[in-house]
Amino acid sequence: MLKLGVPSKGRLQAQTFEWFSAHGITLELSGAGREYAGRVLGLSGVELVLLSAGEIPREMAAGRIHMGVTGQDLVAERLAPGAVSQVAELGFGHADLVVAVPNFWIDVDTMDDLDAAAAAFRARHGHRLRVATKYHALTRAFFRKHGVADYQLVDSQGATEGTVKYETAEAIADITSSGDTLRANHLRILSDGVILRSQATLFAATAAPWSEDEMTVLTTMRQALNLPETAGAPWR
Repeated sequence: MLKLGVPSKGRLQAQTFEWFSAHGITLELSGAGREYAGRVLGLSGVELVLLSAGEIPREMAAGRIHMGVTGQDLVAERLAPGAVSQVAELGFGHADLVVAVPNFWIDVDTMDDLDAAAAAFRARHGHRLRVATKYHALTRAFFRKHGVADYQLVDSQGATEGTVKYETAEAIADITSSGDTLRANHLRILSDGVILRSQATLFAATAAPWSEDEMTVLTTMRQALNLPETAGAPWR
């Protein structure tokens, strides 16, 4: 039985259900009350597994589910290269992971400017410029790529945009879709500060135990979704 992980609630779940329905595959909830249960109609051999978007990358990496719908940002942040293979971008759940600074930093527009500001900040205050984020791996790699070294990451699992206002960080690296929350908190994105453009995506897990039956289901799913035969090939 091919196990397909999808978001357990919210707008992302509704859009995922709509996307599959548009391709002739019906995902529906079958539990009552708060029970997380569902089923798949129109494609036999598939078990629907309802998880949070954040749990889906973990379960794919562990091989406990064969496929999953989650954000590209979560996969890129949490999984090693090759842990999953991309099957299809779904065209919703768009969000950018960006570096943002206070509006009053009028001389800081690029990552090079941020590098200079970070050095000046340390010289003046005696400690490194703090960048609040939930995305440590992606942020470190991006800062390294741009040669920014004089900073420290501050873990933020809440409202990252508010950390500058409450003086627990000087800049942030966070997900934004419209930019409204950044503007409301008097922050702006650096002109070259987009770390990653993300959207909801269907992935296949490399570590999952792919039997001949499950590979057959995957082939049937590809045909139903009008995808190339190699899309999301889990042996990649």
